[in-house]
Amino acid sequence: MAVNDTLEGTRKIVESAQEQQHNSGLIPTLNDFSQELTTLNLGPTHPATHGIFQNILQMDGERIISGVPTIGYIHRAFEKIAERRPFYQITPLTDRMNYCSSPINNMGWHMTVEKLLGVTVPKRAQYMRVIAMELARITDHLICNSILGVDTGAFTGFLYVFQEREKVYEIYEEICGARLTTNMGRVGGMERDFSDVAIQKLRDWLKTFPAVMKEFETLFNRNRIFMDRVVNVGPITAEKALNYGFTGPNLRAAGVDYDVRVMNPYSSYEDFDFEIPIGTKGDTYDRFMVRNEEIWQSLRIINQALENLPEGPFHADAPHYYLPPKQAVYQNMEALIYHFKIIMGEIEAPVGEVYHSVEGGNGELGFYLVSDGGRTPYRLHFRRPCFIYYQAYPEMVVGSSLSDAIVTLSSMNVIAGELDA
Repeated sequence: MAVNDTLEGTRKIVESAQEQQHNSGLIPTLNDFSQELTTLNLGPTHPATHGIFQNILQMDGERIISGVPTIGYIHRAFEKIAERRPFYQITPLTDRMNYCSSPINNMGWHMTVEKLLGVTVPKRAQYMRVIAMELARITDHLICNSILGVDTGAFTGFLYVFQEREKVYEIYEEICGARLTTNMGRVGGMERDFSDVAIQKLRDWLKTFPAVMKEFETLFNRNRIFMDRVVNVGPITAEKALNYGFTGPNLRAAGVDYDVRVMNPYSSYEDFDFEIPIGTKGDTYDRFMVRNEEIWQSLRIINQALENLPEGPFHADAPHYYLPPKQAVYQNMEALIYHFKIIMGEIEAPVGEVYHSVEGGNGELGFYLVSDGGRTPYRLHFRRPCFIYYQAYPEMVVGSSLSDAIVTLSSMNVIAGELDA
């Protein structure tokens, strides 16, 4: 379905006004400028880049003639580090990729290892994972869209939704004890069951958040100033997006309804009823609207998962891979042995080659794992969606103004930790 069809009329009004300005000569074209070019460094420490990466722009006045992206400022060699770490100790590395939605990274890695080990996760644990991942998706989209508002001069929406993000982090604390880099869950399931406090906080938040989200949309969706800044800015066609390897909201904004949760369901996503919002033009406005609608769809999924949360264990019966309860470690010799072997990385994994992907906050987050039967991965590669789609950024901003380049970059939601890894 197209996102918010009722807003198409407003979009057309803005587009008509923009076309009239171009035709009247109020907005200059590239031909109106001289050929005295300026080299401008956009980044790596400019606050508008929202991360440590650089774009070397060739400018003709205020217009961008060409751009060259430079990455690697916070490259931490995670894939190489993983080759010397036991499987459990790789989980914190995934936190530091897209740190705006860490639980999705954690769960994606655990599912990859479970596929290699042949571990079946109980239904309750799968639903718990879905709740955690959809909460992470909401916070990720809130950060992206609210900061896009800041980049267009509107600070109020940012303040509204960041209070809600804080409440989600309090739910994370009840689930796993951490907030930003969560290290959530374990291979085989979750570390602990949801407490009564966590469930109550979740229910309270589900009651109050929709009103805040509606107010956020009221501030932006039909705001003429905001729409003037984002409509027809940084567009990309569906064909080009696919050629570049786009996934996630940036691809769906271009009109392609690809979502890993639907195309290759995992963690029981096939049990839930939700829709895939898509845009029409792939511009900054569509990317904003798609993320807004995905927040509503994530709320649908969380409500369904919470109301239908199955009974049963919250982890698999896999003592060779799943850490035993701490109390059992103090009282049972076998549990102590397993705890030591797992923590010290003395459990050997079977020989195999697996790939598993999840729908991350920015698109398809994949893990390609090769095991030679040792205690650490022989090879591990992260498919980071930011790294894939950021290559299209120079083409998307050529011919636009510098201010348009800022909002285009903001709407793409390039996370430096995921870009470099």
